[in-house]
Amino acid sequence: MNPEATGKDHDKAGKGPEEALDRYLERDALAARMSRIGRTILVLSGKGGVGKSTVAANLAIALAKAGKRVGLLDVDIHGPSIPKLLGLEGRAAESTGDSILPVEYDARLKVMSIGFVLRDPDDAVIWRGPLKMNVIKQFLKDVEWGDLDFLVVDCPPGTGDEPLSVAQLIGKPDGAVIVTTPQDLAISDVRKCINFCRKLDLPVLGVIENMSGFVCPHCGKSVDIFKSGGGETMAADMGVPFLGRIPIDPEVVQASDRGELYMQAQAESKTATAFHDAIMPILSSTKGGL
Repeated sequence: MNPEATGKDHDKAGKGPEEALDRYLERDALAARMSRIGRTILVLSGKGGVGKSTVAANLAIALAKAGKRVGLLDVDIHGPSIPKLLGLEGRAAESTGDSILPVEYDARLKVMSIGFVLRDPDDAVIWRGPLKMNVIKQFLKDVEWGDLDFLVVDCPPGTGDEPLSVAQLIGKPDGAVIVTTPQDLAISDVRKCINFCRKLDLPVLGVIENMSGFVCPHCGKSVDIFKSGGGETMAADMGVPFLGRIPIDPEVVQASDRGELYMQAQAESKTATAFHDAIMPILSSTKGGL
């Protein structure tokens, strides 16, 4: 896949019968790929820096550990975090025929990100909406996901082009998990995120309140650096499920920087337990269908 070529192709798109045929073939190819995916979950946030990608990666791993076949799609075109979080930096997506092969994390988890196709991970992606839409369409249409039980989509923060493109291209995602931090500024943006889902008839599976309190490793005292409980109160006000609170833990940062998933690296810790408890309602809701 060549992002630059994708942009040029978009700019030179023809009109008339040929363009109509191309669109028909694209829709047909997209439908064929999506027909092999059981359920699609979008992970959203109202603003950046709330730990959304960490939640998405841990959710995908939890589903895989539960015996599901999982795809993790990173559609944050400008700031892809998934390759770093999963220790997959430096890996490249390969092509075969008309298909793009996702990078395999393990036997049950396949991953795709713009980070796997950039020549240099430090390159800035300076694209307008239509170009981003084209790349997301390629990720869904051309990536050889195979048969999946779940596709987890890590969307960029906000309610802009990328989450809207995914929702429109998939047709009807099965649900969204929304990540927030407790302070009022983040909560205000999450309300917009929930309203975004409602306008698209996208079910909200629940809200996760991340960075909710800090337990001192020396004295055991808990300090609410960003306050606490704002996500739960907002979820109740908006009539959506509240999935739980995840505390601030320096080990989460260190594990992420090492390319290790915290739920695996520190499986017995209180924070890992909080991650597990927040994700369990999603796993439970998927047993009989979303």
